[in-house]
Amino acid sequence: MEKKLSVIIPVYNAEQFIEKSIRSALDQPEVTEVIVVNDGSTDGTQAILTWMQNENPKVKVFQHPNYENKGRSATRNLGLQNATANYIAFLDADDYYLPNRFTNDFKVFQTNDQIDGVYNAVGLRFYNTVSHELRNEMKRQFTLTKKIEAKNLFCALLKGTYGYFHISGLTLKREVFEVIGAFNTKLVVSEDSDIFLRLALKCTLVASNINDSVAMRGIHSNNVFYRRDLYDENDLYFYESMYEWSSKNKINLNTVEKFLERIWILKYRKKEKKHKYLIYWFRLNLKAPKFLFSYLSVKYFPLTRFFKKKLYMVKSKINYLLLNSLNNK
Repeated sequence: MEKKLSVIIPVYNAEQFIEKSIRSALDQPEVTEVIVVNDGSTDGTQAILTWMQNENPKVKVFQHPNYENKGRSATRNLGLQNATANYIAFLDADDYYLPNRFTNDFKVFQTNDQIDGVYNAVGLRFYNTVSHELRNEMKRQFTLTKKIEAKNLFCALLKGTYGYFHISGLTLKREVFEVIGAFNTKLVVSEDSDIFLRLALKCTLVASNINDSVAMRGIHSNNVFYRRDLYDENDLYFYESMYEWSSKNKINLNTVEKFLERIWILKYRKKEKKHKYLIYWFRLNLKAPKFLFSYLSVKYFPLTRFFKKKLYMVKSKINYLLLNSLNNK
């Protein structure tokens, strides 16, 4: 496969970062085009993009109809629609690539034509002062600490046992999106995690450089990960969407069960009335009808869950009474 690489950069109000981001992509010899999608910016971003597009023909700028702000998923999808290369990489507008970003990636691709994508370590560039604890926590999050076999990558990412990877460290063959679909436009956050899990389930992803950073993520006060409220609101829908996607993509039931476990943990935290859980269950499975005829339908049916919970409480009480009885003898 000819090495043509499109870098897709979604941008919203990032006038202080975007030039550095674009130039870091242009500096990579493998990059044949930089697709920048302006997601309805209201600052000086568009003026910078226009100037850079006029300066370098590799820079191609797009916007949503009527200059709307549609969010990161729709913006990356528009970039994918306009990308022409057979390899795809992403770069957030406040991130930047380091020299030789793709050198090792293409060496890895050459080792096996069955490889669909590679992932790399992404470092951190702090633009404001943060605590030592936050620095250490974030350093843990954006690389896997060991190479994981492709068949085990899904479980590793879901549990976070060996860390995570970041979208600015991915390089993918374009055709993977024909297999896994586009970014989920209904997700406000975690749209990248959604893509990561789909990739891990349907494609062959391997490590490229997980020890030395190939890109830097910008950390500043406007980062969305500070919005814990958005993640709390979005977590349940994230797993619901993975459940629905799994129904359409022939994912095995053992894997699907992992999504159901998390769905019910999050749902039960809401402490709703029992009939609402029944209504919720049927609505959930209308979107994933394939699973209505599996053992999961019985095992995770709300009444079954309530019965098991009550049975567990009764057993615990009996064991407690027996233990006390033995101790009093």
